Amino acid sequence: MVTSNAYDTYKQNSILTASPEELTLMLYNGLIKFIMIAQRAIEEKDIQKAHDNIIRAEDILHEFKATLDMQYEVSHNLALLYDYFLDRLFEANIKKDADILDEVLHFVRELRDTWAEAMKIAKQQNKKAVGAEK
Repeated sequence: MVTSNAYDTYKQNSILTASPEELTLMLYNGLIKFIMIAQRAIEEKDIQKAHDNIIRAEDILHEFKATLDMQYEVSHNLALLYDYFLDRLFEANIKKDADILDEVLHFVRELRDTWAEAMKIAKQQNKKAVGAEK
């Protein structure tokens, strides 16, 4: 019980102190986790668990869409991608089709990895900029 409370406190603090970029990465990781749980649930014929986790994945995608800054061209492209993922997740949920989830998972992992790489590059550029100011 104490270990669980300590972990929950740590998790809560990591969310509260995370930068927007880190929160986005956490959401991508959550999206991947929920899709993978749904895949496993479909394989195990646990229809309710599959449904619940697909809905959680959809919720994250809706959050991503709601927070896009549409003044940038990339945001329009991401909105289209998120809509596609939502359509595919909806279909996967109706059909309980793990192959559709695998398709979405592949693209989401690529987006997550691209985001993580962009964060690294931005961090390196910030370090260089701070070093140049000294």
